[in-house]
Amino acid sequence: MAAIIFSLLLMFAFSSSQSGYTRSSELVHPRVARAVPNATAVASARSYPAPNRATGLVDFVNLFTDVPISIARSISGGGSGINGLPVAFNDNNLGALGENFVSDFKFGLRNNEDCDLRCDQLIAKYGFPVETHEVVTEDGYILKMFRIPSDGPPVLVQHGLSGSADDYVVAGSESGIAYLLARDGYDVWLANSRGCKHSRRHITMKPSRGKFWDFSWHEVGYYDLPAMIDYALNVTGRDTLKYIGHSQGTTAFFVLGSERPEYMDKIALAVAMSPVAFNSHMRSPFIRLLAPTSGLLYAASRAFGIHEVGPDNNLVRLGRWLACGTGPLAEFFCSNIIFLVAGFNVEQLNVTNLPVIFSHMPSGSSAKQMVHYAQEIISKKFRQFDYGAEENMKRYGSSEPPEYDLGKVTAPVALIYSDADWLVHPRDVAKTERLLPNVVDSYKVPSKNFNHMDFIIAKDVKKIIYKKLNKILSGY
Repeated sequence: MAAIIFSLLLMFAFSSSQSGYTRSSELVHPRVARAVPNATAVASARSYPAPNRATGLVDFVNLFTDVPISIARSISGGGSGINGLPVAFNDNNLGALGENFVSDFKFGLRNNEDCDLRCDQLIAKYGFPVETHEVVTEDGYILKMFRIPSDGPPVLVQHGLSGSADDYVVAGSESGIAYLLARDGYDVWLANSRGCKHSRRHITMKPSRGKFWDFSWHEVGYYDLPAMIDYALNVTGRDTLKYIGHSQGTTAFFVLGSERPEYMDKIALAVAMSPVAFNSHMRSPFIRLLAPTSGLLYAASRAFGIHEVGPDNNLVRLGRWLACGTGPLAEFFCSNIIFLVAGFNVEQLNVTNLPVIFSHMPSGSSAKQMVHYAQEIISKKFRQFDYGAEENMKRYGSSEPPEYDLGKVTAPVALIYSDADWLVHPRDVAKTERLLPNVVDSYKVPSKNFNHMDFIIAKDVKKIIYKKLNKILSGY
């Protein structure tokens, strides 16, 4: 256990040590909105070519190839799991991918320019109009939104933890949910919540300051969503919009309804994919092991000035390239790390597209967001951030943080979930469904191994998810 935590701390520190990194152009106070035409988006493409491989460094990485594998096998208990938890990494699924995995991955790495294109450039590349808009929240964060405009009904699409608008385009032009919505005539607004790579700005603070990162998903729901909803409605001249959220995107929506219920009148329909309110039955062994130590890890990260997790910068890109482009290490980091966290579904993993996915994910988040989820696992409650009894009394007037009232989420809500999602258990979804007053659809994905990330990057997103999603949307 200690070895696992120590290794994860090293990974955490490595990925977060550049939290102060930002392009100088991002520090300039923006105009409220800016439209970027297709030609400009394509012409402004910036590439990040893979560095020349230093033999010594590659040998060093190869030397430690067995370390994460050993950690994973320790977690799996030699194949039997921990207290009945599922196993993501064992000799059987190692052999299942085999050499084809590495060859397919390297083919995608060499032959896909999408790895180097920004979200707006990807949208333009595949023939869609694209606009870039910037919104300032009540507490001063500057959020970027990408729009695929049309005269159809507006749809606000919100990403999950450590994600960004990129999540809805990286599956490709035939599978990305943003593209599918646009083809069906929707006015697509892709959200970017505070802290992700597209929204690392504030009117007074820089991301190099710890105070910038003092937020959890509570603030995403309380400040970010209202700002983006109001902005999209103002631009389109509509009274309501439709909302699609995945993972943390659903959590933020539930916070919005609970804390600012007046916004429910502006939501024609909310679709919650892999809905997260309660997560006491979460099955991911990786998260289960970390959750009890989250308070200690958070305190340590703050003491060392580490406030961001998984930033998108040159150091992390180099680390991803080394991990995903070096021999058998690719097999672990570029497949099993996903399975270890989210669930195992090799049949829906588009290996050739993994270089694109890992070039755009993760996109950064605050450590406090992750700790807040860990608190939910331990407390088995859907409630605000727990600062400890003394600080809770100052902030909330009680020793315990207040619980969110799902009864105030009065907008029509459709739930989409799966049996094999290790981060969202059907029993927790059922509890959420019981407490929501206006559930109009509850749909379990009819795919045995469909996991948490499959909702946005699976090979068959269009058939398994979007077909149902579009049917629900068209009814409202």
